Amino acid sequence: MCAKIVYKSYNQNDNLLFPPSLGELIPENHPVRTVSAIIDRLDISDIESTYKGGGTSSFHPRMLLKVIVYSYMSNVYSGRRMERLLHENVNYMWLSGMSRPDFRTINRFRSERLCDGRFEELFRQTVIMMNEEGVVSLKVQYIDGTKIESVANKYTFVWKGSIEKNKAKLEAKVDAVLKAAESVLAEENEECSAEEPSMDDLSARTERILQKMDEQGISNRKLRRSVEKVKNESLPKLVSYKRHMEIMGVKDESLPKLVSYKRHLEIMGERNSYSKTDPDATFMRMKEDAMNNGQTKPGYNVQIATENQFITNYGIYWRPTDWGTMIPFLDSFRERYGTQSNEVVADSGYGNEANYAYMESNGIEAYVKYNMFHAETKRRYANNGFLVQNMYYNASEDYYVCPMGQHMERCGKQHSVSDLGYRSEVDVYRAVNCKGCPLRGMCYSSVIDRRSIKVNHRSDSFKKHARELLTSERGMMLRSSRPIEPEAVFGDIKFNHGFRRFRLKSNRKVRIEFGLVALAHNLRKYSAILSKRMMGRNHAYATI
Repeated sequence: MCAKIVYKSYNQNDNLLFPPSLGELIPENHPVRTVSAIIDRLDISDIESTYKGGGTSSFHPRMLLKVIVYSYMSNVYSGRRMERLLHENVNYMWLSGMSRPDFRTINRFRSERLCDGRFEELFRQTVIMMNEEGVVSLKVQYIDGTKIESVANKYTFVWKGSIEKNKAKLEAKVDAVLKAAESVLAEENEECSAEEPSMDDLSARTERILQKMDEQGISNRKLRRSVEKVKNESLPKLVSYKRHMEIMGVKDESLPKLVSYKRHLEIMGERNSYSKTDPDATFMRMKEDAMNNGQTKPGYNVQIATENQFITNYGIYWRPTDWGTMIPFLDSFRERYGTQSNEVVADSGYGNEANYAYMESNGIEAYVKYNMFHAETKRRYANNGFLVQNMYYNASEDYYVCPMGQHMERCGKQHSVSDLGYRSEVDVYRAVNCKGCPLRGMCYSSVIDRRSIKVNHRSDSFKKHARELLTSERGMMLRSSRPIEPEAVFGDIKFNHGFRRFRLKSNRKVRIEFGLVALAHNLRKYSAILSKRMMGRNHAYATI
């Protein structure tokens, strides 16, 4: 005999005597409560000052901020999807107090109300809160960068080299056409009399202009078409040959192109490329290359500083290389918090003379690798006596000694200026005579009988100090922590939460968008910490 099947009560009638509140449906340790609590503590007076007042009522900016930040925590980046979740998801309903702004209101708030440094101030306040609670100390920065693709079309590129080349060609062409036309007109004006020209005279003059154009090799089709049109159709209306030639031959085509080339160069500025659909984006090579062909795409170089895997600072830059972003990035940290960290940890992409000099002048311990840091530890490098770094140097008398024992005296200095304006000084040392040296084939390959070497003593001293820091006990600990700091954060943002491409255009809006990503990342980690603390307290109470 089969047992009786019993089902739990199921009734879709929503006429409840005591309807439950939305808060009862959300667990106490849910991340949405962390978002609400943190944003309630923020000062949003800068955002409130953007409202003019009058007219209909506005959605509360604190509510909109909570909805957007929680959406970024939940991997929701679309305004339309946020609008739909406000109607369907109980977490969103509780967070918004049953307010239901549409996607236009959400997008307008995100791109307009949070710009001009207003969101950066909110991010700063949250990091200060975490600093007060001991989550971050702001004493050390683990710095790294990655490239994130822009929403711009990848085939709307404008290259500086191509623009400059075409601009020079067009200017030369326009100059040649104008000079030829002016010379022809000058000859015709000399033949003109003070009397009113007849139709036959005008026809004959146009014939002579066309003949002289053929003789001088002027092949501008529009210029020729304009002269023929004057001859065949518009002789009674002709006032000036020069006016028609300029309007039909140059002005309608060439001059607008010159103006366009000039505008392209102004938009690019110091960059070598930009996108027509997002002028602030620069074409650069991405790590996520689906075609695996090294194709450049419009994007931004995103820099972050982390501590305990919390993002303490971020910046958006157009330079594809990391070394040129370090100084402005460290400046932004000081401007944001009014102080500078004691230690900076970064990989070899940041290790150059300019960055080392900046960190030394600001009292920062630079645990920053340089490009030959690992190569110097290899046996092949250390045993190569022909390298400048392995030659004996007499500092008191300022000379090097080559492997054959010949002194290489200093013979001059050279200066170089980087594209960022940093001036470097290089000393040149030269041997007396290398002719007949048995080691010459292994020493150098130049046809000159004297080997010359170039040494940047200041850069070498910075590298020596960096090597001492990196090989110290503290340096070894920081180096081992760097791969699990910013690199792990970028991996979490890109692969675990799917943020691999910006949704907004322009540097101003991209800064807001990545700031929301950074704030969401911090609140996710902070919520996990609070959840563990709560579980620990509950476990302690249960054991009692």
